[in-house]
Order: sequence, then structure tokens, then C-alpha cells
Amino acid sequence: MLDEQVPGWVRSLGLDGIVDLHVHFLPQSVMDKVWGYFDHASEHYGTAWPIHYRTPEADRLATLRELGVKRFAPLVYPHKPGMAAWLTDWALDFAARVPDAVPTGTFYPEAGAVSVVDSALRAGARCFKAHVQVGAYDPRDPLLDGVWGALADAGVPVVVHCGHGPLRGDYTGLSVFGEVLARHPRLTAVLAHAAMPEYTPAFELMRRYPRVHLDTTMVGVPFAEKMAPLPAAWADRLVEFADRIVLGTDFPNIPYSYATQLEAIDGWAADDRLGEKFLRGVLHDTPLRLLNG
Repeated sequence: MLDEQVPGWVRSLGLDGIVDLHVHFLPQSVMDKVWGYFDHASEHYGTAWPIHYRTPEADRLATLRELGVKRFAPLVYPHKPGMAAWLTDWALDFAARVPDAVPTGTFYPEAGAVSVVDSALRAGARCFKAHVQVGAYDPRDPLLDGVWGALADAGVPVVVHCGHGPLRGDYTGLSVFGEVLARHPRLTAVLAHAAMPEYTPAFELMRRYPRVHLDTTMVGVPFAEKMAPLPAAWADRLVEFADRIVLGTDFPNIPYSYATQLEAIDGWAADDRLGEKFLRGVLHDTPLRLLNG
């Protein structure tokens, strides 16, 4: 599938557009640093990672609209203290000027973290991002206990990058984040990248916690299959949790086309137990339900 074929394919499913729960828009100074990191991906990851959509912000927004993405969560994330508040303010302002963007927020284990999240919720934030790997923090930190509690009470989803992929961190791993869920079992957590490469433990958490979801970001695409191949029972697990899988792509910071991710998802739906109903859920219905609360 090519990008230009995506809108027609989406219409063939009876959908008026796509809802993407895992997209990145950042202040340009921060985005430049992110792209600079990926420029040296061979050193960090052992493989090149050319950004496919390395274009100005206006062009990236136009690309999403051309693809038929009608709603998306522009996720921001801090890597040190003092960043969360201003990144959240930026994301809220971004959503105010971009109608198809959902207001989002983020946080970091620091004094005032609860205040940042409470303020963002009052301002209408409908999704949050927690990047345990990049932030290099312990999600069990007592400074975050009130944050997880506030998000659980609000029923607002938080996209959590807590898996070991693409690099293991000091506090990555589902055994760590599982302790957060044990303390806050009503948390609406979306495991970014399906917790790659811990796919099987991710489904085990889903069995225990009915508000845990998986996003599809980079899952099953040829690039990721080289590093974290899907388990043989992948289709069986999707059947079991079909209504808790949501579209995520990591646009624009992907080393392949947007259509490549959709093609992978379409391949899963070839299983007779899934089909177009599954596709409509992943691409539209489930992420829209989460964002609408």
C-alpha cells in the first residue's frame, strides 16, 4: 500500500477518517534535537533510522490530512525536570490552533507534577504521554502516585512507553509498570508499541486490568520485525483483546511510510476472526472512544 492509496482504503472500510493516538508534534527546537538523535541511530540502535516525514510542521499537518487522519493525539514528553509544564502548555496551545489535534499533556517525577496534570485536565487535556525510557525515571516514584491517581479518576488515557524497545532503560519493563497498575488498577493505560518486545507480558497485564490497551506503533512492520518479531500466537491474542487495540504510528519519526503501518494492521485483519470490524475498531472506533472519555 502507498500513502496515496490510504484514503480510498479507509473509505472502503466505511470510515470517514483515521484516529491516531500516537503522533509527535513538538516545539521545533525539541524536534530538531530528536531528529538529531535519530541521525546517529546506527550508534544508538545499531541500525539507521531515516525520518520519513522530516518536513516543516505545516507540511506534516497537510500530510496527515491527505492521509485521512481526522483526529490525532500530538504527544510530548520531557527528559529532565522543568520540561513537563512548558511542553504541556505548548501542546495545549498547539491543539487550540490545530482543530484536528487533541489537547495533550505530559509529566515528570518532580515537585508540582500533580499540579501540572490537574491544570492540564482542567484545560481539557484528553491524552497524556509518559516516556519511561527517554525520561529515565521510575514510574513508581512517589512523586507520580498522585498523577496516576488523577488520571485514573479522570478516565483520561495515558500512552506509556515502558517496554524495553528499542533500548532497555533503567526502569523499563512491564514488571516495573505492572506495579503502577497494581496500585492504580483503574488507570486507562495505553502500552506504546504494544510494550515491544514484551508482547506476551503485555497481554497478561490486559487480562488483569480491563482498562489497559495496546497501540500499534511500529508493531509488525518490517523495520521492527528485525528487532522484535511478533509471537506466533499474535492473532489469537488480538482476537481476545480486539476492542483494546488502538492505532498509533509515531508519525513523523518513522523510517518508513505511514501506509506501511496500516498495511501491517491490515495483514492481521486477514484472520477470519478479525476482519473489517477489527480494522474499524483499531483505526477509528477504539481510539476515538478513549479520546472522548
